[in-house]
Parts: sequence; structure tokens; C-alpha cells
Amino acid sequence: MSDMSINNVVHADTPDPKRWRALFVIAIAQLMVVLDASIVNIALPHAALPAALGGLAISPKNYQWAVTAYTLTFGGFLLLGGRIGDYMGRKKAFLIGLVGFAAASLLGGFAQNQQMLFGARALQGVFGALLAPAALSLISVTFTDSKERAKAFGVYGALSGVGAAIGLIAGGLLTQYFSWRWCLFVNTPMAIIAFVLAIPDVRESKVEGHPHYDVPGALSATAGMVSVVYGVAQASTDGWGSSSAWPYMALGFALLGIFFIIESRKDQPLLPLRLLTDRIRGGSFLTQILAGLGIYGMFLFMTFYFQDIHRYSAVKSGLLFLPFSLGVIFSAGMASQLLPKVGPRPIATLGCTMSALGLLFLSFINPTSSYAAHVMPAMIVTSLGLGMTFVSLASTALFNVEKRDTGAASAVLSTSQQLGGSFGTAIQNTIVVSSATAYLASASLSKAGLSKLTLHNLAFVHGYDMAFRFGSLMLIIAAVNFFFMANIDRHHLGQHDEVPSGAH
Repeated sequence: MSDMSINNVVHADTPDPKRWRALFVIAIAQLMVVLDASIVNIALPHAALPAALGGLAISPKNYQWAVTAYTLTFGGFLLLGGRIGDYMGRKKAFLIGLVGFAAASLLGGFAQNQQMLFGARALQGVFGALLAPAALSLISVTFTDSKERAKAFGVYGALSGVGAAIGLIAGGLLTQYFSWRWCLFVNTPMAIIAFVLAIPDVRESKVEGHPHYDVPGALSATAGMVSVVYGVAQASTDGWGSSSAWPYMALGFALLGIFFIIESRKDQPLLPLRLLTDRIRGGSFLTQILAGLGIYGMFLFMTFYFQDIHRYSAVKSGLLFLPFSLGVIFSAGMASQLLPKVGPRPIATLGCTMSALGLLFLSFINPTSSYAAHVMPAMIVTSLGLGMTFVSLASTALFNVEKRDTGAASAVLSTSQQLGGSFGTAIQNTIVVSSATAYLASASLSKAGLSKLTLHNLAFVHGYDMAFRFGSLMLIIAAVNFFFMANIDRHHLGQHDEVPSGAH
């Protein structure tokens, strides 16, 4: 780091007096980005209605693009967005991201056809990819005290975990009482408020020196991730053996291989490989991917369970996720208090294990299961574990990272979550469809007296159960991975110049 230094970063002996106000601003932006990945889920059936009924006449085969157009560009451009923030200035990247996100949201809200909506969602992802790593980097460089940083990461972890559930609640309320378009419009006032408050309250920080954006690395990484996620998205609808799925996945993995070759030979790489070879950070990123594989499908399938199986309204379906949201908020706050005292390893290991047990209990639901006796307890246990996990991962993923790499490390953490969620939802969707199809085939004779609706409900709830068991297994693997990889304790959280013995 001889040729680089940090400009205007608050040092440990002079804490930023506006740091808590800055955290409030960052929290608004982070919530906006996270909930936008799920807020469209409940609104989608209304957006798909014929034009005469206020919709865009979206065909069923194109439903997924209202969601994946966002996740594809968000996950694909995060690494580049993090590096741009490092050199251009994290505050400047944060502000540009807010303006772009607000404009893209307005464009989507005024969409006149499905292509315009999908394009606006893709633009939201691009600006979200600039905004999200800047937000996490700003937390890291603004809070220099280890205990205060733990509290700040507690807020970030709570929003990361609860954002998807809040999106489902907000989506239901806005869709039923206003219009599906307000699920997009709502981002604009949030972005404007964050922008106005960020100007006086957020301090700039950046890496000085000649910018190195590593264009070949950016192109290969972005194209590789987009190709892989696109292939997985196709597999979720056409099947894993489909010729519309595996060529894209193969191409994507080949491009990612080229990306790592490029990075290993660059003096100023887009993704410094030292971020991955560090045992603690590498273990954190892998845990984030595994947690995403396990948990994100649950939101989608429980939404279908509430609306298709129990015929609940959009609002009621969204509100039934409220205990989940409260559980994440409570556990994230508790974990941020415990983090400096007991360290991240026991907290995250216990958190992943609790989430796995919660999903396993949820996997025994049937079409007549009681929400109060079965569904809610399972969701609460899962949410308590998830809040503990996200807080710990937010701290260990940036542990001992060099100042010049905070944007890249933040981007890798967010990318891990996004790609894990995309893969997990696609894999679990395939499990649901194949399990339901097999159930219907085996039940055609033994349950011939049942109505088609009853058989349909039994088959798809069986599919949800199988998907939840897959998710539970992924979270168990995540717990084991974090326990053995993140070998640091509470004493190391306040150290930034030394790496614990055996950490590499």
C-alpha cells in the first residue's frame, strides 16, 4: 500500500462525531436495496394482469424476469461497483447509486409494458451494485472502535436478514391498498431522504492514486456471473437438463475461470485473491453462499403456501412474515452485543444450526397445518438464527482487510449472498416441481377419490417440504464450514494489524 493512502478517513483517535447519523443514512439505503429483491414477489400477480385490469399482460413464462432482471445485474456488477467506489470515493458512489436507483424505480413504476418493467429492474440492479458495497465500506471506515463497529454491523446484519421479509409485507400492503406500481415508486422518496441526509452526515473516503479498474477482469467476472445465474434461472423453469440452461452455466464457469487467471496476473486486480485465500474471509464468503442457498427459497414458497394453499390475501400473506422480521431484528441486536464478548464463531455456528432446525421443522407442514402451532414457531427459530448469522458474517468478511480492499471485500460479501440466493431459489424450485410431479404420479391410483385441487395442494406442499429439507442441509453445512474456517475469537475483533495464528 506504499503508493496509496486513505483520504479523509476518520482515525481511531478522532472518531467521526456524525458517525451514528451516517449509519442512519446508510441503513435507509441498505434497506431499500435489500427489500427490493423481494417486494415485487407479492405484487407480481397484479402486475401480470391484462392491461384492461391495470397490469402489463405479463405471460407466465416471463414472470421470473421481474425478479431475476434485478438479481442478475445486481450480482453481476457488484465487484465492479465496489472497486469504482474505492477509487472514485465511497460517498460519491453512494450518492450516485441513490440517484440512479430512484430514477430506475420511477421508470419501473411508470412502465407501459413488460419489457420496460424488466429493463427498469435491471437498471435498479446496476445502481444497487454501486450502492451496496459503498454502504458497507462506509460503515467499515467510519466506525473505528471495535464495540461500535459491532453495533453498526448489527444494524447492517438485521437489515440484510429482515429486508426480504419486510419486502413481502410492504409489497402486500402497497399492492392491495394502492397499486403494484407503488412497490417501485416507494423507493424514490427513500432514496431522496437518504441523499439529502448523506451530504452533510457521511464523510468521504477513497483510495488515492491512479485508478485501476481492471476492465478485462470486470468484463469476464460480470459476464460469467450473469451467464451462470441466467442458466440457473432457465433451469428453474425448463429443467436442469434443458439445452437452454446448461450451455449458459458452462460458459459462465469458463468465464469465471478466465477471470481468476486474469486476477492472478494483475498488479491491481478487481478482486484481490488475497481476500479469498485468507481463511477467515474465505470461510465467511462460503458461509454466506451456503446460507443463501438454504434460506432464500423459503420466502418464495411460503408466499405460495399462504396464497395458493390457504387462499390468503396479499396483505395477510405479507403480514404473516412479521414474526420472522421481528425475530431477525431481535437476534441481530443481541448478536451485536455478544460479538465483542464471545466472538463471531460460536454466534454464527449456533445461528446457522438454529436456522437449519427451524427449516427442518417447517418441512413437516401439510395443507392443513396451523400457522400458530407449526408455521410461526418454525419461522421464528429460523429468523433468530439468521440474524445471528448475518451479523457475524458482516464482521468477519471485513476482518483485517486492508483499507484499499474494503470495497472489494464488501462487494464479495454482497455477491455471495445474491448468488447464493439466486442459485438456492432455482435449485429449490426444481425440487418443488419434480417432487410434486412424482407425488402426483404415485398418488394417481392410491388417492383416486380425492379432488384435483386437494391432490394439487398435497403434491406442492410435499414439494415445499423437500425444498425446505434441502435448505436445512445447506445451513448445517454452513455451520460446520464457519466453525472450522473462521478461527478467530473476541480478542481479534479489535485488531487490524495482526492476523490470528493459523488464520491463513
